[in-house]
Amino acid sequence: MRRRLFLRAATLSPVSLAGIGSFVKPKELIRFGICTDLHYDLIPDGAERLTAFVDAMNRQKADFIIQLGDFCVPKPVNQPILDVWNKFSGPKYHVIGNHETDGGFTHAQVIDFWKARGAYYSFDANEYHFVVLNGNEKNPDGTQKGYPRYIGAAQREWLAQDLAKTKLPVIVFCHQGLDNDVAGIEQALAIRRIFEKANEQAGHLKVRIVFSGHHHQDYLNEINGIQYVQINSMSYFWAGEKRNTTQYSDDLVKKYGHLSSMLRYKDPLWATVTIFSDGRIEIGGTRSDFLDMSPSDVNLTEAESIYPVVSVVSKRHFSLPKV
Repeated sequence: MRRRLFLRAATLSPVSLAGIGSFVKPKELIRFGICTDLHYDLIPDGAERLTAFVDAMNRQKADFIIQLGDFCVPKPVNQPILDVWNKFSGPKYHVIGNHETDGGFTHAQVIDFWKARGAYYSFDANEYHFVVLNGNEKNPDGTQKGYPRYIGAAQREWLAQDLAKTKLPVIVFCHQGLDNDVAGIEQALAIRRIFEKANEQAGHLKVRIVFSGHHHQDYLNEINGIQYVQINSMSYFWAGEKRNTTQYSDDLVKKYGHLSSMLRYKDPLWATVTIFSDGRIEIGGTRSDFLDMSPSDVNLTEAESIYPVVSVVSKRHFSLPKV
């Protein structure tokens, strides 16, 4: 019996054997790194955190890196963090966050300082189409309190047209969550419908994953087949005013006055996303511990945070249709 099986296998043509090999080992189409919510202006070790990310992405030979906002305000004193970012050897992309305009800066100033492609834009890489949204536009009805978290009519029209033009599968990046009704994009349902209509018109899952930051948490929601992945902050969770009772030096408090409101992570968090030709998408996460005080130390409840507060970017796996 064993001999017959061996002879049968030996009669397979080289083409057939090659086919078996390609099925077993799907091609890696693209690998990219995501980080978000560094908040360089608010923490004392932002350069070290970003350096760890950039070094790791260079070692992995990532095809590109992207940061999802709340990176730094566009003032000359922050040039050193851009110098760290620019040490990545490949393409680099930016998403505007709500804190980039702290101090009265404009989106145009942010774009110029970062040398970003625009407030919103798209690009192609290795058989995928990537869309970057700007969720920081003002709602024209004037009812929004606090930071703007809106995507206006002109950007919506551009988005629909951009999705219609491409034949490639799509991945979207936005600072604020499009699945989070608490602090995410206002009227996010309207943006999700643009994605879903693009999928209906294509007859398949064209828009596949939406990555966001902003919420400093780690969770996943699937809505009508689209995966909405929240990437945790590189740096901390905002626990609330003065809840962290750790004693810091006077000099540190003077320069970084919000430390008592943060639950910082010991190590920087980020994600590596790898996409394969068989439709499989893997998110490689990172784990850390809390640096000074933990959620339990400050009596932070899940009723307050909704999703658990963790010092993790989770590993995730999706099996989606082939390209």
